[in-house]
Amino acid sequence: MRVHYIYPPSSEYQAYLESLLHKNVQLSFGEEIPADEEVKILIAGRPKIHHFENNPSIEILIIPWAGLPPETAEVLRSFPEIKVHNIHHNAAPAAELALALLLAVAKEILPHDQTLRAGNWSMRYRESDSQLLAGKTALVLGYGEIGKLLKKYLTALGVEVLAVKRTARKVDQEELVFSPSELHDLLLRAEILVLALPLTPDTEGIITQREIDLLPSNAILINISRAVIVDQEALFYALKDKRIYGAGLDVWYNYPKNEADRMNTNPADFPFQELDNVVMSPHRGGKVDATEKMRMEGVAGLLNAAAEGKDLPNPVDLELGY
Repeated sequence: MRVHYIYPPSSEYQAYLESLLHKNVQLSFGEEIPADEEVKILIAGRPKIHHFENNPSIEILIIPWAGLPPETAEVLRSFPEIKVHNIHHNAAPAAELALALLLAVAKEILPHDQTLRAGNWSMRYRESDSQLLAGKTALVLGYGEIGKLLKKYLTALGVEVLAVKRTARKVDQEELVFSPSELHDLLLRAEILVLALPLTPDTEGIITQREIDLLPSNAILINISRAVIVDQEALFYALKDKRIYGAGLDVWYNYPKNEADRMNTNPADFPFQELDNVVMSPHRGGKVDATEKMRMEGVAGLLNAAAEGKDLPNPVDLELGY
């Protein structure tokens, strides 16, 4: 079974991937597919249309991360026969970062750190605004691999966890999973709101001023999905006016367009950096010391399943966008 990996990892991780593969997998690497190869599986996050036009033998595309880039979805519309799968290797790192952001906001870690670095102990002696998480209610929007891990982590802290999942048809009383139609009622209870859902036409802008106003005044919002799921102006002023307690954000509205912009790009159109109740992270939720190793293991799992004639996990629905 011939497989080609476009934009491959370093040689170290190429070798690691090859060490994990079924003996029937023949793997090649490079930005272009060799002309003499009849490739069955292409591994690429953002393939170009010519990769498919010049290689009609391709049956499966593996995206080596979670999600479906819009430009990839557009290319694939011309090739509806190609099956698409991705990997969820970053679920644990992303869930851990969500938890870290939540704890940092709830315990006012950054203001405490910044004042003490200046020799100022005053925050120790004032009445504490830090929050106790035990006994609170969290609402997780998006109950996939990340959401399920977050439920475990939060439950261990004594937090009751509710979840919203698009495919929920009725309340799962055992897991407390609800359908999107119940979102507004659930937001009234959400002292912690975690966004872990994919960006699709249905989820873009789902959290507006109306939804934020439903949250309790002590609510903490954590976003590790995509920024535009939340209206940035509504979120900024809710935080600025202390209508909610705080937010931890790993995803943003503006990104550097090139390497030169990396040192001078504000992440939003509003000055979130001026707010002391926001913890900011530069979209690194899935990046840890083991990320590439886990990525190779996830890719190998799909390739080995294909080599053994098994159904591949993690199918992507182009219409739904994930």
